Amino acid sequence: MPPEKSDTDSPTGQSPVKNADLRLVAWEVTRNCNLNCAHCRAAAKNQDYAGELDTSAALRLLDQIAEVGRPIIILTGGEPLMREDIFELAEYGTQKGLRMVMAPNGTLITETVARKMIDTGIQRISVSLDGATKERHDGFRGVEGAFEGALRGIEAAKSQGVEFQINTTISKYNYDQIPDILKLAENLGAAALHIFLLVPTGRGKYIIDQAITAEEYEYTLNWFYDQKKKTPLQLKATCAPHYYRILRQRARKEGIAVTYDTHGLDAVTRGCLGGTAFCFVSHTGIIQPCGFLDLNCGDITQTSFADVWWHSEIFNALRNFDNLKGKCGACEFKSVCGGCRARAYEATGDYLAEEPLCSYTPKKLQKAN
Repeated sequence: MPPEKSDTDSPTGQSPVKNADLRLVAWEVTRNCNLNCAHCRAAAKNQDYAGELDTSAALRLLDQIAEVGRPIIILTGGEPLMREDIFELAEYGTQKGLRMVMAPNGTLITETVARKMIDTGIQRISVSLDGATKERHDGFRGVEGAFEGALRGIEAAKSQGVEFQINTTISKYNYDQIPDILKLAENLGAAALHIFLLVPTGRGKYIIDQAITAEEYEYTLNWFYDQKKKTPLQLKATCAPHYYRILRQRARKEGIAVTYDTHGLDAVTRGCLGGTAFCFVSHTGIIQPCGFLDLNCGDITQTSFADVWWHSEIFNALRNFDNLKGKCGACEFKSVCGGCRARAYEATGDYLAEEPLCSYTPKKLQKAN
């Protein structure tokens, strides 16, 4: 349960429990990885990394998260299947009442591995396909055979009844293939397609020239909205907060109220969740608002997860949407969009600055001009 605190107890002058319903934790269980992806947030390599949480520390982390809530725990990396105790962690989290999911790259999934996923309570996996062909995907992932390996892994998962979704990071490299990736996800029998817009962190800084423009961003998200009516897949835009503005603009034009009945979970979530409903835990136990926003909000080897979640100055600053600056601060959609705080930070050094990849002018600023 959140602590009883007055508004003045928070570094930002607001209660630390406002806008702080923990729903998702992405946990980088290891940074070790068998691929070499061009956009990798962690710039992960196939090697051991110093300071990785051992099994006992990892289990304590799950205990501490369960004290705060019952969020979805995304076991990610690196490549999570390269951690030897991964299924011990998955099973323990399941026993604690946490919804355990995993984000492998697919290449290490066999039928035996997939059966362990089922047995330890993994409820869904996400496999990234950043191209609809092996040439595109392998080029982005940095390892020949990654595409075929991912498809083999998906088939192994399917054979054991593991639910899976496809994740795709959109850049100029694959911008023209997004419709084909959607069709591929349908043909594979995926439950969902989640698109991610490139955030220039980790190795992603070195391919910033591959980021799509604000206009292409707007076009893509409008296209994505249109697909909701055409595909059986669940569609979700991640690291693309503008989608939640576009959704409401489009619904208004169509004369539709945005409710759970009409738009599902998109109606009850917002764009940037960093520090509000979501956080990231690194392989060494550092807590960040998200994996792309490299700000140390606390170290679970030194303090508790609950203490960081409720009392981090950065988290509480992010929970007060009036702290946003520039266009984001003036925007009538700031409570449902918020702009990507990681892109703002990488562009300006200020995580509360306006989102640099947004073509929308808020009504307040339209009137001023």
